[in-house]
Amino acid sequence: MNQRHQDERARIRAATERLLAGQPVASDGALTVVALAAEAGVHRMALIKRHADLKNESYERVRTDTQQVTDEERQLRQTVASQREEIRDLRHQVTRLTLAGAGLTGTPTAARPALDNVVPLRPDKN
Repeated sequence: MNQRHQDERARIRAATERLLAGQPVASDGALTVVALAAEAGVHRMALIKRHADLKNESYERVRTDTQQVTDEERQLRQTVASQREEIRDLRHQVTRLTLAGAGLTGTPTAARPALDNVVPLRPDKN
């Protein structure tokens, strides 16, 4: 490791400590990658690419020390929750469409599931 690389890592560690202590000097104090990079005086992409281990370490400390969830994690959780809801709604829609299709195609009554809310368009010829 060259001296510049070691210096960046030391500044990132110090910036993590300041942010966790609630004493930001060069950022808004948010517990984000952007604030950490600003606080450390390094480019955000340098933090993400060259020092990913320190970024992950910082996020882990945020989770354990402050019992807080990072903005990125919060966004991911919201995305997962909305996708689960969408999947649930789609599954219900598939079930409803399958039952409606069975009622409309004239499937024999014995093979047709119980449909209390579907009225056949043509009467059975039984």
